[in-house]
Amino acid sequence: MRGLNRVTLIGNLGQDPELRKLEGNIAVAKLTLATSESYKDENGQTHTHTEWHNIVLWRGLAEMAEKYLKKGSLVCIEGKLRTRNYDDKNGEKRYVTEVIGENILMLDKKET
Repeated sequence: MRGLNRVTLIGNLGQDPELRKLEGNIAVAKLTLATSESYKDENGQTHTHTEWHNIVLWRGLAEMAEKYLKKGSLVCIEGKLRTRNYDDKNGEKRYVTEVIGENILMLDKKET
């Protein structure tokens, strides 16, 4: 049986997209996305929990994000989870889980 690795997130960008060009002029953008949920406790007080997600976009999607998105933009990002590891400066193995974006819907209202 095959697995399914699919993520859909709706939230606001925590910073402007950070675009880099790799060897071969391949564009890659990194950004952070905040998703929030609110709930009321037994006393009626509202609490909000915000989760931060690391997003990686490649090629044309990266260039589009850099051109049209900015800190605070409301977006829907579809993609897949990817975990990578690296050794930090002390030689300890660290893990990072990222969403590799495959589709973006810009949800901000048009400015008139």
